[in-house]
Amino acid sequence: MTNPIELDSAYSWRRLAVTLVIAATANVGMWAIVVIMPAVQQTFGIDRADTSLPYSVSMIGFAIGSVFIGRMVDRIGIFGALNGAALCMAAGYLLAAQSGSVYTLSAYQLLIGFGTAVGFGPLIADISHWFLRRRGIAVAIVASGNYLSGAIWPTLLSPVLSGSGWQAVYVILAICMVVILVPLSFLLRRRIPFEATQRADSLAAANARSVAFSPRALQFLLVFAGLGCCVAMAMPQVHLVSLCVDLGYGPVAGAEMLSLMLMGGVASRIVFGIIADRLGGVLTLLIGSTLQCIALFFYLPFDGLVSLYIVSLVFGLSQGGIVPSYALIVREYLPAREAGTRVGTVLMATIIGMALGGWMSGWIYDQTGSYQMAFINGILWNVMNIAIMAMIFLKSHSRTQPA
Repeated sequence: MTNPIELDSAYSWRRLAVTLVIAATANVGMWAIVVIMPAVQQTFGIDRADTSLPYSVSMIGFAIGSVFIGRMVDRIGIFGALNGAALCMAAGYLLAAQSGSVYTLSAYQLLIGFGTAVGFGPLIADISHWFLRRRGIAVAIVASGNYLSGAIWPTLLSPVLSGSGWQAVYVILAICMVVILVPLSFLLRRRIPFEATQRADSLAAANARSVAFSPRALQFLLVFAGLGCCVAMAMPQVHLVSLCVDLGYGPVAGAEMLSLMLMGGVASRIVFGIIADRLGGVLTLLIGSTLQCIALFFYLPFDGLVSLYIVSLVFGLSQGGIVPSYALIVREYLPAREAGTRVGTVLMATIIGMALGGWMSGWIYDQTGSYQMAFINGILWNVMNIAIMAMIFLKSHSRTQPA
């Protein structure tokens, strides 16, 4: 009988499809707070930096969850981790809907962010075990669930936000976490056998890349690289809706631009996944980071409605492949048995970068009265990422010997 758990098998692709739906649902926790930011600011009568606080706290929770849940996946598998995270998110949304201040909201966002983490790094680590030849595209598809979530949910939630307020949005999301994620988790109960993991390690070792850094030093460099690229990435992703409100275009236009940006990110992640299967994670990340930096420059001279739609799409198309490449680099250079923990650690740094970038951009806005300096700040952090990845690329080489 054919083994249904061979790597790159039909089962692997079916599992990938289910994982994508889960990722697109779970990751709404990253985007819902962005959509409701103007409403939260109006409700509590606070400045832009304080309004950014719930997002930043949510990303801190996401960062912690990436490591903790990633470690759970290494030990007990994705099934149990996903169910626990779904209940955690549901509780967080319900409690946050009752918040009486931005600080209470921020506290509950920590819980939401923690649970939301299951939809990114842990799912990526899990699916990476089921593929070898097509690992790059598989990881990219799962990672695109994050952007697909940002493209779909803001549009779906905008009418609820306009008609019933941000609290109603959160109650609906609490219900969705239980109704959608818990049933789907049963389709991921199967775990990769020890023999399959061992075989993958053996095959990977024969064709792996090496780098002139110790595993600890490499992970240290990846942490700082992830921090830099995501401080830059956070500027348009977190503050685009607020920017549109400031310019008089309204939150609906901002939500549409965000959706367009993230749909571009979905396409970008798929394309970069195909590229990564050929070029490897390091070079793919370096290309994506360079394109992101160029796209950030386009926000400086343009503030018209049509031009912002175009620039937002360009930004999405430019940077979608960056974060998934970190997971590929970890799998290329570091032990597979530690994939959940190590991927979670590196992605934790990217999420901290998003949190720091979201808050920092709001603080710069409060100090200067515009987002121009915030974009420049993002560009500088992006340059740091490019420098680190260029150094890793120059120090890496293939271990494959010619025939």
